Amino acid sequence: MEKRILFTANLSSFFIKFLIPQLKWFKDNGYEVHIAAKMENFEIPYCDKVFDVDFARGFNLKQNITSYKQMVEIFKNNQYDIVSCHTPFGGAITRLAAKKVKPQNTRMVYMAHGFHFYKGAPKHKYWLFYTAEKWLAKYTDEIITINLEDYEVAKADFDTTVSYVEGVGLDKAKFEFPFDDAEKDELKRSLGITDGDFVMIYPAELLPRKRQEWLINTLAPLMQENPAFKLLLPGKDSMNGFCQALAKKHGLEEKIHFLGFRRDIPKLIKISDIAVSSSNQEGLPVNVMEAIYVGLPIVATACRGNADLIDNGKNGYIVDINDSKGFCENVMKVYNMTQSQREEIKEYDKTVIKQYLLENVIEKIVNIYLNK
Repeated sequence: MEKRILFTANLSSFFIKFLIPQLKWFKDNGYEVHIAAKMENFEIPYCDKVFDVDFARGFNLKQNITSYKQMVEIFKNNQYDIVSCHTPFGGAITRLAAKKVKPQNTRMVYMAHGFHFYKGAPKHKYWLFYTAEKWLAKYTDEIITINLEDYEVAKADFDTTVSYVEGVGLDKAKFEFPFDDAEKDELKRSLGITDGDFVMIYPAELLPRKRQEWLINTLAPLMQENPAFKLLLPGKDSMNGFCQALAKKHGLEEKIHFLGFRRDIPKLIKISDIAVSSSNQEGLPVNVMEAIYVGLPIVATACRGNADLIDNGKNGYIVDINDSKGFCENVMKVYNMTQSQREEIKEYDKTVIKQYLLENVIEKIVNIYLNK
C-alpha cells in the first residue's frame, strides 16, 4: 500500500506561503499527499486529494464544531502514516479529531509557526493558549518549534518530544531570476516610485498583530517631512480598508502603497531600500528572512522571531514594541547609510542566512516527520 501523509492548516493560502516544499518532498518520495484546509482561490500543487474543511481562525463555536466533525470523517475514511498539522486552530481540531478516532500507526506532528502565547501577550491570552497547547501536546508525537522562545517553553513544560528547526526554509530559487535595470525601472514606475525615492517595504497580511496601524502612525511624521519616503505594504487586507483610511487621514495615500496579495515579493524587495516590521508576535518571519537574503537593512520591533533573525547593529536594528521614536531614528540611520555600510550588511547577511535556507532545513523537518 502506498504511504500516505495528511497536511492540515486553517487556510489553503498557508500552503502556498509556507508548505509547498514539504508537499513536494513527500510527493517526490512516493507518498500519496492529502491536504485539509478552508479552501480559497488557490490551486495547491503536489497533492493528490484536497479536503475543504471549515476551519476557523479563532474561537467560533459553529465553525469549530463543523471542522471537528469534518476531520473526524476524514480520519474514519482514510488511514495515514503521518499527519502534519499547522496553525493553532487547524492543529488543535486535527489532533482532537484524531484523539476521537484513534487512527492506528499514525505519527502526529504539530509544527508551531509561533505559539499564540508569548512574552508580552495579554495574561488571559497567554494562559488560554498555553493551557490548550500543553494539553494537546499529550496527543502529539512531536512538536516542531521555529524560534528559541517557543522551543524553551515547550521543551520544559510539554509532555511530548519537542524539536527546533530554523523555520520552514527559505527557497533561494525564488530569488534567482533575471531582473535587469529596465525591468526594475518598469516595476517602480508601475508603483509610482521615482528615482531618488527611499522605499520601505513590509510584506505581511494586514492584521492587528502585524500592527500596520502602528507602523503608519509611527512613520507618518517622517514621511510627511521627507517627500522621497515611500512605503510598500503587499499583503491580503484582513482589516477591511482600515489602514487605507488611516493613510488617507495622514495625507499619505499617494506615498503608502497597499498592494494586496502579490506573487512577486522577491522583486518588490529588490527594488526597496529597507525592510521594516512592526509585528508584536511572530514565529520566524519569512519576510525578514527574505530581506536578509537580499541584503536589505532591517528595522523591526523586538518581538519573538524578529529578535531571532536580526543582530542589532549588524544587519539592522531592533526596537522596543512601542518605541515609535526609536523606530524612526533607526529608519533615518538606514536612510543616511553610505554604500560601503550597505555592502557590509550584505556580506554579513550572507553568513546569517545560510542556516535558514531550504536546502539546510527541509532535511531536518522531513527527518522529524519520519521519526529518524
